[in-house]
Amino acid sequence: MFKKLLKIMPWANKDTNEFIIVRLNDKIMPLDRGDFYEEPLNEFLQKYGYGEVSGGGTMQSETGEIIFCDIEIMVYKNQSCEQIANGIIPFLEAKGVPKGSAVTIEESSKEIPFGKAEGLAIYLDGINLADNVYNECDPDYVLQELSMLTGNSGNLQRYWQGETETAFYFYGKSYEKMKAAITEFVSSYPLCKGARVVQIA
Repeated sequence: MFKKLLKIMPWANKDTNEFIIVRLNDKIMPLDRGDFYEEPLNEFLQKYGYGEVSGGGTMQSETGEIIFCDIEIMVYKNQSCEQIANGIIPFLEAKGVPKGSAVTIEESSKEIPFGKAEGLAIYLDGINLADNVYNECDPDYVLQELSMLTGNSGNLQRYWQGETETAFYFYGKSYEKMKAAITEFVSSYPLCKGARVVQIA
């Protein structure tokens, strides 16, 4: 049911280097992942001489919707993978990594769950509403309003457009509070009729 896309394989020799895999339960686009996660994480690793980001990937469903993404870290020789993993976790949690994420030390297969943010997805019906609704309503307006209501204004915009639905994704401290905050708007704006609201983290 799933396919791995956009995987960049590491160039390093695995006989001489160890690797850590960071799996992010975040529906973030690949280019945004690089800017938001990979570049700052690489700077963090380089600052302490731990290693460097050596690859990244995105897991997508058959429909093209992002399921999660990962970052591969090459650990420099004589460095402790355990110590690095323990340093990576608070660094990424400070950036708002969602629950359901994990750090895996490849050599030992040890997996360390982490993440504090909760996630909400809203799926707009793209085929069953009246034609005038699609002609007169603006999905960009929906995204703008929901971003404000969920406290995501000014943050990265996460979305997916499929053949039958368009999804917007939001992250914050509480799924229930975000859901409550958007209820009135979702129930009153025509383009949100029949929308699905789902917890994703």
